[in-house]
Amino acid sequence: PVEDLTRIMTIHPTAYSDAVTIGEAFRENIPVIMNVEEMPDADAKRLVDFASGLAFALEGRIERVTAKVFLLTPSNLEVLGVANSEVPAGFETDGEFPFDQG
Repeated sequence: PVEDLTRIMTIHPTAYSDAVTIGEAFRENIPVIMNVEEMPDADAKRLVDFASGLAFALEGRIERVTAKVFLLTPSNLEVLGVANSEVPAGFETDGEFPFDQG
């Protein structure tokens, strides 16, 4: 049975150290909406890579909502109405990478 959804965390990280907050919430099966718009591109990429690994390790999912907003959902939740939008490993998106790598 799916547990009742009682909390969702939203975070606007400004540094990679915010990964601790994201990890702790997700470990407690709390969905996390992560908006990395306020971060430098290199740090944002590192944080999304961390979140991707976290989701994989805990058998959850990470989905891109917008170019720099991501939804992490624990394995006990299903997101409806989302096409296959999982973030590929390393952001290899055929030139559609949302961060300036130049």
